[in-house]
Amino acid sequence: MNPDQYRVKPGKSVRLKDWHTDDDGGLSKDEGKDLTDELLEGLAEWQERLFAESKQSLLIVLQARDAGGKDGTVKHVLGALNPNGVHISNFKVPTDEERAHDFLWRVHAQAPRAGQVGVFNRSHYEDVLVTRVEGIIDNRSAKARLKHIGNFEALLTDSGTRILKFYLHVSPDEQRQRLQDRLTDPSKHWKFNPGDLEARAKWDAYTEAYESALGTSTAAAPWYVIPADRKWYRNLLITRIVLNTLKEMNPQYPHVSFDPLEVEIK
Repeated sequence: MNPDQYRVKPGKSVRLKDWHTDDDGGLSKDEGKDLTDELLEGLAEWQERLFAESKQSLLIVLQARDAGGKDGTVKHVLGALNPNGVHISNFKVPTDEERAHDFLWRVHAQAPRAGQVGVFNRSHYEDVLVTRVEGIIDNRSAKARLKHIGNFEALLTDSGTRILKFYLHVSPDEQRQRLQDRLTDPSKHWKFNPGDLEARAKWDAYTEAYESALGTSTAAAPWYVIPADRKWYRNLLITRIVLNTLKEMNPQYPHVSFDPLEVEIK
């Protein structure tokens, strides 16, 4: 399993039909889950170092179609982190106050501070994806917004924030099954939104919009197209990528101004 194979190369155009949704990395489900559990232990340790150092931050962007697995990723991967060092945000329909500002105004305020892992469960890309497909903005405006997003992400990077962007790539058949499960299981009724069916009917339009958004992948703020039909493999891939990134950031525990060996606790 090589996570880099799911990374969108900078300047490369994306056709989602060329990316698989059901990869398993040559592993069985049990093997994948066991490996994920091992990696999650390391993930928690490196997050503690990041929190203690408080000089860098990590922003994780999760984008997907409805029922693509964003909440599941937060629960099963990011749930292993210390909540004191995690800030989760999501960006739904903007309020009147938010509409009175530029589209990134509400986003910048949620960027993670030094020492934190920030999670955008739906992100600033919503203001390019949904707005474009629903005809709120035209293609020209969408391209302008993507350029602004690139500059915004460059600003965060220059300020010490590493960025990882994950598109959870789910197939139409798998989405249909997950939406049906929400109707069949009473405990999942609350998850179902009739509006999801309207978005599903615009599958091709959303595909085109996502392909444009994925073109914003850069070396500093890469997109990863994560095969998401198999939930356990999705979790494994994202855990490994986040862990590898934290290790690359190499946060260090701060030096103390005293000698611990000379401290006597009575």
